[in-house]
Amino acid sequence: MTDTENIEISTLAERPELAAQLYDISNNWPEFIARDLVGYTLLSRVPEEFPQYCVVATEGDRLIARGYSVPFDATLEGREEMPDRGWDQVLTWAFDDLRRERPATTASALEITIDLDHLGRGLSHLMLAALRDAVQRQGLDVLVAPVRPTAKHLQPRVPMAEYMRQVRDDGLPADPWLRVHVRAGGTIEKAAAASMTVSGTPAEWHRWTGVPFDRDGEIEVPDALVPAHCDTRHDRVSYVEPNAWVRHGLRP
Repeated sequence: MTDTENIEISTLAERPELAAQLYDISNNWPEFIARDLVGYTLLSRVPEEFPQYCVVATEGDRLIARGYSVPFDATLEGREEMPDRGWDQVLTWAFDDLRRERPATTASALEITIDLDHLGRGLSHLMLAALRDAVQRQGLDVLVAPVRPTAKHLQPRVPMAEYMRQVRDDGLPADPWLRVHVRAGGTIEKAAAASMTVSGTPAEWHRWTGVPFDRDGEIEVPDALVPAHCDTRHDRVSYVEPNAWVRHGLRP
């Protein structure tokens, strides 16, 4: 018996009763990520509005992983499949297209979250494959992903475009999460320079991170991919997170 033999993965459209458990999953997302205003406003609506693009993994009665993606029209004037504003941009486009009833041409992954007790079982590979399948079943042939590389926080001063090019001796990406995407057939395309933006006061950032924001300039933050910028005169800390765009072509 393999370690994943008892795990079942389905779309949320197929298992709507699991919607109430989506946020019972224990995770290690940094507190400041939840302060991105686009995500704070729209992410919780994704399972309700796009259940066919969301996947869930269960083992017995317990929900142990979730994955979200959203469809959008990348062909409109001023749009592209992989915008510089990354995660925030595709999420806002998806809801604008939903409201205006536009047909989708592309889907973007938003997150895959694995319960902390179930890390190391290969679930990230299974969940990514399930997201690819879910998008393909909706008739789309492209899944893009503004990937938040899991080891980038260890090199916060290295530009994302440079970090993305780091490889191991076998030619695969040095970053573990980018490696999962490449092994699944994805290609690393470019950096999303401003994928998420979080702004707050120095006091708020201190509460979120435990770091004292008591001086001007760039301040490194645990689990942040780049330093945050502190401006004590204006009582403001700004964090603009880059991600790495990965493109998955989905063959019929």
